[in-house]
Amino acid sequence: MKQNLSLQEALTALDEYGYEKKQTSGLDTARNLSQMKSYLKSLDYSYKRLTTLQTAINELVSEEQEDLAKQENIQTYKTKIINLSRVYGISFDDVVEVMRKQDTQK
Repeated sequence: MKQNLSLQEALTALDEYGYEKKQTSGLDTARNLSQMKSYLKSLDYSYKRLTTLQTAINELVSEEQEDLAKQENIQTYKTKIINLSRVYGISFDDVVEVMRKQDTQK
């Protein structure tokens, strides 16, 4: 029974390997690190071009991280307003209006 399971696992692994090789035809279809590396190697870029690509990717990743952090902060802020509206039994818009009035009084 153990041999059959090992054989089945081996066949499944081979099928997945063949599937991955078929899926690395483009960067847009690459799903993991090895597929991306395989595709990038196939481009045969020079060292300078790879470093330029790396810089561009690092900038894009930083921008994406900043956007995600902003979205998270906004969601946290909205959640706090919702919780305030529940505590005081008033609507979300009323809480925002009270906050707006407080801000203009400062």
